[in-house]
Amino acid sequence: MDAPKVMFEIGEEAGVTRSDLVYAEIRRAIVQLRLRPGDRLSEAEVARQLGVSRQPVREAFIKLSQADLVAVLPQRGTLVRLISREDVENAHFVREAIEVAAVRKAALNTDAAAIAGLREIIAEQARTPREDHIAFMRHDESFHESIARIAGTSRAWRVLEGLKAQLDRVRFLAIDEITSSDAIVAEHHAIIDALEVGAPQRAEDAMRAHMSEILASLPTLAATYADLFST
Repeated sequence: MDAPKVMFEIGEEAGVTRSDLVYAEIRRAIVQLRLRPGDRLSEAEVARQLGVSRQPVREAFIKLSQADLVAVLPQRGTLVRLISREDVENAHFVREAIEVAAVRKAALNTDAAAIAGLREIIAEQARTPREDHIAFMRHDESFHESIARIAGTSRAWRVLEGLKAQLDRVRFLAIDEITSSDAIVAEHHAIIDALEVGAPQRAEDAMRAHMSEILASLPTLAATYADLFST
């Protein structure tokens, strides 16, 4: 299989190494399915596109391998790993535990300004063109991260970010395939409504219901996209 034609791009960020920037960009491409499971990655081509030497790309590949996103195979090069259902289920378990606890805490720690900020994020998400899944998911991440910040659990969110790449690949597959973007926006509004009135149990129930759909849809997605999942 030839290396996929994916355009990579990185900028500069103070205090961040070149290999970390390369890692973050390739990880985004994998999560957003710009790089599909089974695609071959060329160290030389990625380095050329990013305008860097091969060393930071090689270091990024090692980190991606440690995160189970790529496989570095002797004589075959580097391949994007297939999606593991077991990894998805484990990531969902951790994410649900953290986010349900965070939204409950946020319901006891919110104010009008925080609610207004969440409403604006969801308004932007609702205005996103249906086919622009990358922008839609960016607003989705901003919404959930904002709840963690309101709850005072931003560090837990950062830990979660490092664990949920496999789950996020499935979430990209599911948008408008299994769960409509309109339904996701409506579920977000239900969470905000519970936060606004300071109802922790209602907020927890709304978040748990919101997060349950992706796991319920996993068998259907695995059957529909059998070539993207490991057996």
